[in-house]
Amino acid sequence: MHTGRFLPSTVLSLIIGITGVSSNLWAAPSQVQDTSRHLYDRVMEEFKHRDYEAALAGFRLFLELHGQTSLAANAQYWVGECQYRMGRYKDALKAFYNVVSYYPLSPKLAASTLKIGQTYTKLKDQEKARMMFERVVDQYPDSPEAEVARKALEIEAEKFEAEKPESSPIPTE
Repeated sequence: MHTGRFLPSTVLSLIIGITGVSSNLWAAPSQVQDTSRHLYDRVMEEFKHRDYEAALAGFRLFLELHGQTSLAANAQYWVGECQYRMGRYKDALKAFYNVVSYYPLSPKLAASTLKIGQTYTKLKDQEKARMMFERVVDQYPDSPEAEVARKALEIEAEKFEAEKPESSPIPTE
């Protein structure tokens, strides 16, 4: 029976196969960073090829192996993006909220907040979507995400105006 803290050989083989390097448990910090970057880049290739299921599995593995590295917030964001692209909106929301909650200094905060708004739009919760778009505009006013959020707010305002019943003029006679 396996009772130690060693990885079973099948799991270790899987890690070596995915990362292309042997276990980094005993590696120097710079080697860990190189390994994490290598895995991250390989998983991003899956995403770029629109294999979202494989990318999702890869980013989750990345977070398990390298959850304390500087790329962890990015990987968490891409978990959400994979879920979003596969139409798993509630799972996507959780992933994007994890970026906002657990990585407060991440450069992915504006993008995650915007994606939360876009995900609420997909879930037809316009009130929460509007709140998130406004948050992006308020907190990241000069970002590309703020421009996208402003456009989303404009579209929502136009829809609201179009849906308002027109008031009929009061008869003068």
